[in-house]
Amino acid sequence: MQDHPARTSLASKQNLLEVKHVSQRYQTGSGELGPAVLDDVSLILKEDEIVGLLGRSGCGKSSLLRIVSGLVFPASGEVSYLGKPVGGPVDGVAMVFQSFALFPWLTVLANVELGLRAKRVTKDEARRRALKAIDLIGLDGFESAFPKELSGGMRQRVGFARALVVHPNILLMDEPFSALDVLTAETLRTDLLDLWVEGRMPIKSILMVTHNIEEAVLMCDRIIVLSSNPGRIAAEIQVKLHHPRNRLDPEFRQLVDKIYALMTKRPAPAAHGREGAFPGLGFGMALPRVSTNTLAGMIEEIAAEPYLGRADLPALADSLQMEVDELFPVAETLQLLRFAEIEEGDIKLTPAGHRFAEAEVDVRKKLFGDHLLSYLPLAARIKLVLDERPAHTARAVRFLEELEDYMSDEYADRTLKSVVNWGRYGELFAYDETSETFSLENPQ
Repeated sequence: MQDHPARTSLASKQNLLEVKHVSQRYQTGSGELGPAVLDDVSLILKEDEIVGLLGRSGCGKSSLLRIVSGLVFPASGEVSYLGKPVGGPVDGVAMVFQSFALFPWLTVLANVELGLRAKRVTKDEARRRALKAIDLIGLDGFESAFPKELSGGMRQRVGFARALVVHPNILLMDEPFSALDVLTAETLRTDLLDLWVEGRMPIKSILMVTHNIEEAVLMCDRIIVLSSNPGRIAAEIQVKLHHPRNRLDPEFRQLVDKIYALMTKRPAPAAHGREGAFPGLGFGMALPRVSTNTLAGMIEEIAAEPYLGRADLPALADSLQMEVDELFPVAETLQLLRFAEIEEGDIKLTPAGHRFAEAEVDVRKKLFGDHLLSYLPLAARIKLVLDERPAHTARAVRFLEELEDYMSDEYADRTLKSVVNWGRYGELFAYDETSETFSLENPQ
C-alpha cells in the first residue's frame, strides 16, 4: 500500500480549519470560573492530512475537539472553518465518539441514515448513501441488525459509517479506538488507514484525539502534543514515514521514544528554583490517584531483568501493558518521591528505589513513610498538625480547604485521597472514612 498521490505536499493545500489563540475555562458547581483547561492554543488543519492531538487525560484534547466542532464555545479566541467563523455546529464537520453513541432502538441502516434525514435528504437517496457507507466500512449484511446484536468493534464501525455518510470535509475522532480490545482496535485502525491512503473515504482531513503514542505515530501525518494543566501546545511533530507503517521499524521506534521523552520532560526551573532532576515541590501540587501496590510493582519490574534498574518507557509500557495515562502518573510519582528518576524517555531507580525493591514489607513501609515526610509537603503538614494537637486528630476538611486555594475542588479531593492512601501505607497516620478524620491511632 502506497500513499495516495494527492497526499504528497501540504504546502499548496487549502486551510480547512484554523484555531486562533483559543482558551477555555468552565464554571464550577459554585458558579465560579475554574482553572484554565486550554490556554492560547493555535493550530491549522489542511486538506489531505491526519493530525493527532496527543496528550494525557485532563490536557483539554476533547474540549478542543468540541470547540472545533462548534458544540462548545471557547472562553476566548476563535475558530474558523473555510475562512468563516464557527458559531455553532458546522455543516462539513462530523465526529466519531469513543462511546459509539448509537441509538439502541434503531437498526444499523436507520442509525446511519439519521444524519441524512436531518439534512432533509430524500428517503431513497438517504438509503442509497447509507448502504454505500455501510458497505465501505465493512458491515455489509448487518443493515437490519440492532446495536445490541453487534460487537464493540462493529458498533464503532456503525459510528464511522454514520459520520462518513454525510460526506464531511473534516472527520473528528475522539479516541475512537480506546473502548475496544487491542485486536479489534488494531483491525479497525488498519481498515481505516487503508481506506484513507487509497482515497476511498469521502473526506478531506482527519483531526483525532488520542493518548496512545504508538497510535499517533501509526496514523498521523502531524502530531500536536498538548501539555497539561492547562492544555498548551508543547510541540508539533511531522511524521514522514510512509504507509503502511511498521511498529518495529527503527525510525518508528525512534519517533515513539522521542515523544515519550518530550512528554516526560519537566519544564525549565524558575530563575531562583531548584535545579536537577528533582525540582522543588510545593504544597499546592495536584497528585494522581496511584495505589501503593502499583508503585511497588513498577519498582520491582524496573529492578528485575531485563531492566536491572533502568527501563526504556515505551518498553516498560509494553511489558506492563499500560497506556500513557496509566504509566506516566506512576512513573512521575516514583520520581516525586525520589524512588526513580526520569530522563530522556527512560526511568532509572535511585539508590532508595533499589533499597525498596530489595527490602521486606516492614522496611518498605518505613522507607516509603520517610520519603513522604521528606518530599511531600501535604503529608508532612498533616503529620505535623496531628503531632501538635493534644488529641492528635484533625478533620480532612481542614486540609481540603487549604488545597482548594491552589486547585479545583476535583483535584483537591483527588490529591487528599492519594495522600490518605500513601500515608496509611507508610504508617504515618490513620484515617476514619466515616468521620473523615485523621489520627495517630487506629480508628475505632
